[in-house]
Amino acid sequence: MTSLKYKRVLLKLSGEALMGERTYGIDTQVVQDIAQQIAAVVQAGVEVAIVVGGGNIFRGVNAAAQGMDRATADYIGMIATVMNALTLQDALECNDIPTRVQTAIEMKEVAEPYIRRRAIRHLENKRVVIFGAGSGNPFFTTDTTAALRGAEINAEIIFKATRVDGIYDSDPKHNPDARKFKTLTYDHALSHDLKVMDATAFALCKENNLPIIVFDLGVDGNIQRAVMGESIGTYVGGSCHVD
Repeated sequence: MTSLKYKRVLLKLSGEALMGERTYGIDTQVVQDIAQQIAAVVQAGVEVAIVVGGGNIFRGVNAAAQGMDRATADYIGMIATVMNALTLQDALECNDIPTRVQTAIEMKEVAEPYIRRRAIRHLENKRVVIFGAGSGNPFFTTDTTAALRGAEINAEIIFKATRVDGIYDSDPKHNPDARKFKTLTYDHALSHDLKVMDATAFALCKENNLPIIVFDLGVDGNIQRAVMGESIGTYVGGSCHVD
């Protein structure tokens, strides 16, 4: 990896990314594969922070739709993200990458509390920092947390690693004529209610001039390609252009 475009990035991983082909839980081999991709960019000199979701274990909004109190459901979902964060930490450290988990809900026996200056110091010392427990507040998604933490740590960009290869004008699973955007403005994403991230996350990124690249995590090496500035997925922050 000879040419790095970004030196400090925020990687947003969904909980579903950790379960592979399973319908629930964590596939440890998939987690190891992700950890190896992250390790490669860290060893190349990139400072990496991660926000991980919890949808593979518990999704608060779904539980709320079935009658559970929404705030309670969201807190349970935050705890699920910590389980994923600790799993990812273990996989990274198996690849000799020093890693710290910081949580927005204090659970000091297993992780550090979130402290912005400490997180930045870890990154400067080439440690990966994984942010667990979302923002610590119900009613906010981990996408919004990614935008918030990215702005707080002065990340240059957010990498949203998903199961699709970018942002489309409609669902490509149901519309074979769906067109993928190569680049996209924040305003277009907001006004057209594109679902790859929620509106609050897009608005935070716009306010802080924090670009986003949405790409397929399932393609081996895509994290490295994104760090090097190769044209993959969809770049949010520029003008609109479809493939």
